[in-house]
Amino acid sequence: MLFDLKLVETTYSKILTFETINPHIKNVEYAVRGELAIRAEEIKEELAKSGPGKFGFDTVVNCNIGNPQQLLQRPITFFRQVACLTEYPDLLLPENRDRVKALFPSDVIERAQLMLKQIGSVGAYSHSQGILFIRKDVAKFIEERDGYPSDPSNIFLTQGASTGVQSVLQLIIANSNVGIMIPIPQYPLYSATLSLFDAQPVPYYLNEEENWSLDISQLTSSLSTARDKGLNVRALVIINPGNPTGQCLTEQNMREIIDFCHQQHLVLLADEVYQTNIYQPTERPFHSFKKVLRSMGSKYDQFELFSFHSVSKGMIGECGRRGGYYECTGIDKQVIEQLYKVASVGLCPNVPGQIMVDLMVRSPKHGDKSYPLYQKEMSNIYESLRRRSIKLNELFNSLEGVSCKDAQGSMYLFPRIYLPVKAIEAAKAAGKQPDEFYCLEMLNATGVCVVPGSGFHQEEGTWHFRSTFLPPEELFDGFCERLKNFHKEFLVKYNGLKTI
Repeated sequence: MLFDLKLVETTYSKILTFETINPHIKNVEYAVRGELAIRAEEIKEELAKSGPGKFGFDTVVNCNIGNPQQLLQRPITFFRQVACLTEYPDLLLPENRDRVKALFPSDVIERAQLMLKQIGSVGAYSHSQGILFIRKDVAKFIEERDGYPSDPSNIFLTQGASTGVQSVLQLIIANSNVGIMIPIPQYPLYSATLSLFDAQPVPYYLNEEENWSLDISQLTSSLSTARDKGLNVRALVIINPGNPTGQCLTEQNMREIIDFCHQQHLVLLADEVYQTNIYQPTERPFHSFKKVLRSMGSKYDQFELFSFHSVSKGMIGECGRRGGYYECTGIDKQVIEQLYKVASVGLCPNVPGQIMVDLMVRSPKHGDKSYPLYQKEMSNIYESLRRRSIKLNELFNSLEGVSCKDAQGSMYLFPRIYLPVKAIEAAKAAGKQPDEFYCLEMLNATGVCVVPGSGFHQEEGTWHFRSTFLPPEELFDGFCERLKNFHKEFLVKYNGLKTI
């Protein structure tokens, strides 16, 4: 059939404008890479052009995001050596054997050969759910961690944990009336994804006074309010250890949460990417929700749980590799088939990221050639993170009008700031939230980029900001001094005796 298209001479107008694009995209907010991060990049460019004279500092310190290697954390040698050989397998040819043996430990060479035998080329598509060999290693890791079986067919390798979270939320959100319970404060991935998929956030508040603990009565109240409004609340998100708040749940609290979800017919999403970032292992050890669930008996056999992990955190910090996984526990096989179908649309997760997942879950063991160096590097990073968390926490608590809970886990502190009345008024005049205003002044005065608490949501009438403690330890004293001086000058500028 031929169509008679009449050409009308007219002024061309854009098809895609802010008014015509998907409205759900316009509703997405992601404070971690928001206005402050953009301003930080502008300052970096100005420093590169004109030097520190204009600012009084010569570097921008990105404490806005948990990106360890951006802040000069060294990669783990074993991981990079294996990655190197898998990326350029010609190094393993017989004619290069002697040179490679001089550069790489024998277990690195053996591991790279095994990986290449299983996956072929890193430049080829893999299975859409992830390489089976690696999923089997992930399952073994989970079994050794928890003491309960894990099935590789229930594991999906992903482009970092974030992609896994988005895939599962997309699955759960059947329509715009679906509600998802999320913690406040929360990591903005969750609120942004709910906006993108046109779902309803159902906030529950963490108790700051009790070190950001989770109160079941708060969960009950939040759920009741949402259901009274007619929302179909289908899932509960838990971030443990917490982001941005750094708490680590007790096993008893986790049992209460599982029982709550079981009674209220909710799917549980357990974001556990900081499971090795535990700084009080005796008082607050990490327990996976999978382990706690399985310990609670057959009553919970049909309980539905998704658990997420990543190579971006811990002592590994390989954020740019974009490797992660999620495990489905108690999820209907037909639902898993639908998850696989959607994963197939994207063909596969990137293979170098999958390799890094395998290295994370099957690292060198005692007796391996690489073990002494691996153990030393991991221990040094861990102990340094723990020291830095204590030092930064002590700094924040020493500042007038600032209080901060210690970091039991993760990579962040989330101090509360009591701002002068004049600062609140100045923020209002500038069209900013008060904590955003404070953080922008901090950035312009010190080059330190943090994220205002309003970007994570917070209890009304309170103000916070999130900072990593990732700056290099050798620079930490200077970093802390810059923050201390700024805060004093800020209070002087805004007459800091009267605070709210």
